[in-house]
Amino acid sequence: MRIHIATDHAGMELSAFLVSELTALGHELIDHGPKVYDALDDYPGFCIAAAQAVVADQSNGIEALGIVLGGSGNGEQIAANKVQGIRAALIWNPETAALARDHNDANVCALGARQHSQVEVLELAKIFIAGKFSHDERHVRRISKIASYEQTGQVIY
Repeated sequence: MRIHIATDHAGMELSAFLVSELTALGHELIDHGPKVYDALDDYPGFCIAAAQAVVADQSNGIEALGIVLGGSGNGEQIAANKVQGIRAALIWNPETAALARDHNDANVCALGARQHSQVEVLELAKIFIAGKFSHDERHVRRISKIASYEQTGQVIY
């Protein structure tokens, strides 16, 4: 699986750890930065670049997911979700990691580097990556409504 990863200064150490660990598990990791520590850096550009790469890969038939990291993961999730075609989910426990894929067909997960240990984050990432979309009709219908809104700006109830 190709995995696009991005962070800000708060997640740099965790990002390097995940790149190493997930590569050792056979995944192809593409790091969208930052490359050097800057306590005043801004996460949106890094996270948007990773999200854009996920959409591009998936559009080209490449199996790809994204991981965005920050102090809490909240802002990083918001930034990634601004990219059309991204369904980024903030995950904080094994259940939310699994449900993000099973129910929401999430293609990016957001994690808080200041909220979890490296071991916990690795486990959450592994659950997310291994997850599969259920294709249950109700979930397909809901995701379709989100995609329709992205394209048309019209809300479907």
